[in-house]
Amino acid sequence: MTTHVFIVDSTTFKYHLEYLFAGTGAKDHKIDFNDKIGTVLHATTENMLVSMIADGCRIRRGDQIIFYLQQDFSEKIYEGKFFGIFKAKHDWAFLDNNDKRQFLKDKLGKSLTFRTLIEPHEVYAGGVTEWEALDEIQNMTSPAQMLWSLIYRKLKGNRGNTMITTYEAERLVLLIRNKNNRKELNCANKTISFDPIDQKIVCLNEKSRSYKGRQDDINLMPRLLEKYQAGHSFEAHLQAYITKSLGKGINKSLDKAILNGASIEWLGNEVSCGVGMQRIDVMPSVIKGGHRVLTPIELKAVEASERNVLQIQRYVDWIEQYYLPNRPSDIQPILLAKKTADKTSENYKKLVESFSWFNHKNGEHCANLEFIEFEQERDGLIFNIVEY
Repeated sequence: MTTHVFIVDSTTFKYHLEYLFAGTGAKDHKIDFNDKIGTVLHATTENMLVSMIADGCRIRRGDQIIFYLQQDFSEKIYEGKFFGIFKAKHDWAFLDNNDKRQFLKDKLGKSLTFRTLIEPHEVYAGGVTEWEALDEIQNMTSPAQMLWSLIYRKLKGNRGNTMITTYEAERLVLLIRNKNNRKELNCANKTISFDPIDQKIVCLNEKSRSYKGRQDDINLMPRLLEKYQAGHSFEAHLQAYITKSLGKGINKSLDKAILNGASIEWLGNEVSCGVGMQRIDVMPSVIKGGHRVLTPIELKAVEASERNVLQIQRYVDWIEQYYLPNRPSDIQPILLAKKTADKTSENYKKLVESFSWFNHKNGEHCANLEFIEFEQERDGLIFNIVEY
């Protein structure tokens, strides 16, 4: 189970609760590449929107949803606060495109294009302040115990839907529960809403409302293959495809290559692992043979190079220092790239040499680097483990 934190303001938060959905969007952009091969959008804009799709596609039914209410002095919200706890009602996000038909757009005051339905889980009235969650270090014995996923999000911004690790979620949920003396709201069959004056979640004296917006499925494969065949970059599209497909039986070769029978207990994408710009493209935590295995995956839409291995080493170093002290796990790093055309080339020989260097350097917690290649097959992708 993954926990996702959605960023809201006092207006959007109210409607998220009243109609039980969470969503993200990007200004006035409209998606014209869903289930299609072309787009009029600039490549930078397209990739930004696809990254948001990837965030939504990591959601699985039963995942926890927590809302972060942003600071807004004009609304007398002097500190950002975390509220919860809800659960995702279905797998993945759906599309309600940015047009006149978008559900609640006028009331929201903005376009929220990518949405997921939610349901109450353990709902508490009061929120935990950002300071209490991110800055208070009482009872902590190590910097690794801080909520780094949210701290990195604060530093870097631009993430309307951020996943947090299992141990971070456990800490944040405990803070929310303790803030409310572990007393849940009981809004059975009633509408849940937000009181901006008291800054609390409340129950309205009316029956729960129905969500009546469009719920269009998101399919990026036609666009991904178009970019693949044209030789254009499509790493964001590949990431979105993997976050949606992994472990769902959609692509058996993908599941076999990455999971090989293991079950996903947590799934992250664009996982920040430092105050710089380092981000792990995809990182599931899986249960395999009774053991917990963390799998950082570096994605490349081009042929792999030895530089990619150096990047993975950074990921492993960060995981060992910040993740493993909180949640002991084995590490299975993966490099996933486009199929190499010539495995007799000097570049490929250097790549294999870098694998040997990596495997020699890492030991106790870290398995040998796994190399996976993909290629187009008919109207999809096929993934294969490469022996080296």
